[in-house]
Amino acid sequence: MQRGAPPPPSVSGARRRFFRGTGLWSFGAALIALVVLGPILSVIWTALWPEENIWPHLVATTLPRYLSNSLILMATVGAITAATGTGAAWLITRYHFPGSRWLEYLLLLPLAIPAYVGAYALVDFLEYAGPVQTGLRSLFGWSSARDYWFPDIRTKTGAIIVLSASLYPYVYLLSRAAFREQSGGAEEVAMSLGKGPFARFWRIGLPMARPAIAAAVAIVMMETVNDFGTVDYFAVQTLTTGIFSVWLQSYNAGGAAQIACVILGLVVALVLLEKSSRRRLKFYALSSRHRPVVRVPLPGWRGRVAMLLCAFPFVLGFVLPCAVILSHAWSQSGAWSDPGLLRALVHTITVCGIAAVVTVLAAVFLVYGVRVSGAALPKLLMPITTIGYAAPGAVLAVGILIPLALMDHRLADMTQMLTGRDPGLILTGTAFAVVLAYCVRFFAIAQGAADGAMGRVPPSLPMAARSLGRSRFATLREIHFPMIRGSLASALLLVFVDCVKELPATLLLRPFNYDTLATRVFEKASLERLGEAAPAAILVILVGLLAVALLARTNR
Repeated sequence: MQRGAPPPPSVSGARRRFFRGTGLWSFGAALIALVVLGPILSVIWTALWPEENIWPHLVATTLPRYLSNSLILMATVGAITAATGTGAAWLITRYHFPGSRWLEYLLLLPLAIPAYVGAYALVDFLEYAGPVQTGLRSLFGWSSARDYWFPDIRTKTGAIIVLSASLYPYVYLLSRAAFREQSGGAEEVAMSLGKGPFARFWRIGLPMARPAIAAAVAIVMMETVNDFGTVDYFAVQTLTTGIFSVWLQSYNAGGAAQIACVILGLVVALVLLEKSSRRRLKFYALSSRHRPVVRVPLPGWRGRVAMLLCAFPFVLGFVLPCAVILSHAWSQSGAWSDPGLLRALVHTITVCGIAAVVTVLAAVFLVYGVRVSGAALPKLLMPITTIGYAAPGAVLAVGILIPLALMDHRLADMTQMLTGRDPGLILTGTAFAVVLAYCVRFFAIAQGAADGAMGRVPPSLPMAARSLGRSRFATLREIHFPMIRGSLASALLLVFVDCVKELPATLLLRPFNYDTLATRVFEKASLERLGEAAPAAILVILVGLLAVALLARTNR
């Protein structure tokens, strides 16, 4: 060693600098981004280089039908939910009418009903043996279906009705918030110029709320293309059902990945359109003194019409499904003691609880690392990690199962070579793949909650803790966590609820004979055994109501 030269860095010194500096945060952010982006990259890779390329066959046969049905559902459900949610939000925020205070929160309740549960309930209510047709035959003396005409509910139209009734609260929630933030001064100016209620809505309220409405409609359309239980029950062939058919019936992973890429293309187009509309249309408050809009009483028949218009989507999206499911649960009370229901409940709590905890902890690590490290890599990767929420569950399942299956077989071969024992499928033969899919899909929810909560922590408090010698992890534990634990608890609940309701990814990734509440509802209802599906459906609805109550509390 030359005289005066610095000593070579030791391994232990490099490790200390890694954990004290920005290396740990950059490595963690890169690992989280890899986990989130891995399934999507896997789908693209498998689609481009499949073992058996059936793309020409798909294009010539089933793909046009899958694509056209998906586009029709997305467009119609998006239009109906936009009209329903925006109209209800405008009436609730601008007028007083009978029941308006209750309906303001009741309109959120259909979020607690998964669309596939609403589909089973609507068919049961309107089918030949249901109460509607039975009542009509009894009233008019009809003896068979040949004596009268009744529309077939198991059609594309039925799927559109169910999806619209289940998804309109997304538009209602965001548009209601946008209408609330508008100034009452603009309304007063329009009224002084002689503009009527419709003109004020069309010329002032709607344009200013358009970015929020566009974002909500984009979410609705992504949820529509992600749906499997509803469209499968109504026998509507969409891109998502195509993934199931090509993979589970034709045993062609490459073809399933190619259909998944088409779905990804639709999702990317939706996101770009939504971002473009939000960028082109912006409004700013011109005064620091914001005056809220004063609600106008609606007397007489106008108030009753407004009440009926707002009550109809609530009845269709919540009251009807709950009434049908509760009636089946009451008539077949023995289904509650079924051991399969208890196993499904335990499985649901286990996998969804683990996924919620892991997702929130990873989100806190990423957000905190971006704030304290100052490194460029975590800040660059943080927006990328939200892409999993835009990817439908079936797409993520394809992207997760293909590489995990390859890793599973390699791991089993290596273990057998070293120990002489075959460990079986460790990754895909257990619930690991299901938990991973949940974490990837709902990471954006946890990240948004963690980022918003940490943004409300005064910077002086962690700076004071650091000046007193606290490490970064100690500062997170002693300063940040006590101040953000309420938001983290909310994030845990929201992620848990979304995991409970997720059906496509669970169906594709669950181990053999491993049921959750969602898959039990789907399987029993698909076999026309709604009475046995009712207890699991009620449990799913009760979990969903917790999330709706949280949303109602935070959006007062």
